[in-house]
Amino acid sequence: MFVDSSCRSAMAHAIAVVASVISFWMPMNAKAQTALRTETELLSPFPREPLSVPSLGEFLLPEEQVAISVYERANRGVVHINTRSVGMAAFLQVAVREGSGSGSVIDKTGLILTNQHVIDGAKEIRVSLAGGHSYAARLVGEDPDTDIAVLKIDAPPEELVPIPWGDSESLRVGQRIYAIGNPFGLERSMSTGMVSSLNRQIPSKRGRAMRSLIQIDASINQGNSGGPLLNTRGELIGMTTAIVSSDGDSAGVGFAVPVSTIRRIVPKLIAHGRVIRPAIGIRRVYETERGLLVVDVVPGGPADQAGVRGFRVITKAFRQGPYHYTESSLDTSAADLITAINGQPVRSADQMLAIIEEKEPGTTVQLTIVRGEATIQLPVVLGQSQ
Repeated sequence: MFVDSSCRSAMAHAIAVVASVISFWMPMNAKAQTALRTETELLSPFPREPLSVPSLGEFLLPEEQVAISVYERANRGVVHINTRSVGMAAFLQVAVREGSGSGSVIDKTGLILTNQHVIDGAKEIRVSLAGGHSYAARLVGEDPDTDIAVLKIDAPPEELVPIPWGDSESLRVGQRIYAIGNPFGLERSMSTGMVSSLNRQIPSKRGRAMRSLIQIDASINQGNSGGPLLNTRGELIGMTTAIVSSDGDSAGVGFAVPVSTIRRIVPKLIAHGRVIRPAIGIRRVYETERGLLVVDVVPGGPADQAGVRGFRVITKAFRQGPYHYTESSLDTSAADLITAINGQPVRSADQMLAIIEEKEPGTTVQLTIVRGEATIQLPVVLGQSQ
């Protein structure tokens, strides 16, 4: 019997429909299924090619693949820090305050990096790892001036995933960055942005300037503090530390401590529990357009021993009737004016501290001083901060 192509197509379609109905209502054995499939393919004028299912990566943009890679490399090294502190509320009632922040695993021994302000004043600190286990933490060391703290937990090494440290010296404005933290307690949330600026400066809690900060535009909120700032290789290049906002939430301006500062401070915290800084022994200065006018020096301190002069207190005693009085005044004409340290001009107290803190205790620095009409060089052997 002759069957034209249209009839063959119709027959193939009918056989396929019947086969689908039979397979739905009545399971076939393997031999029957093979025979039906072979007959259907023979009758079909357009044999079907097997479908190829593309992998997920084929649907992702290159920047999406980078972000996913960064998160998968680093998120297990991000920890959630919870703190409890005790204070006094109204009517002399004891108030328990709870705080939350983020941190990064430093190594397999259980050292954790975070912000000092996250754990400041805490009586109890707990660190939760990516695996879900929580451990009591003790404070190894802290430095409020750089807002860096190191904690220690006793966790099995297999639960600790350190985040590798990268390089912040070669950062460029416009470079892509990623931040992982626990905003509002939402664990290991990632936000992305770029380096908005470099070498920013904001005041610390003590009023000292935190220098060389990285400004970023990634979304940073309460709870992100202490979390890692990462580059496209998943390396730690900084630690988120502050935001500029009127209500405490992200306003598109965040700051991070660069890893170059972290590398310098963390070993000192591990070794001594604090940063032992050099001290010049000058208590107070007045900032002028010409330099720093010395107000007061620490008695017996490095500057005092070197002969640096501050304001001189002039006391006069006089008698009025049966009473004796004393009157004190300050003589500013005798004070030294510091114009440079080791040849570097100084116009602010912060500039002076920045130069001094680059040195080690016991180092000698040369002060350029204007005293009266003369300019002199005065060597000062730096002491050690208390």
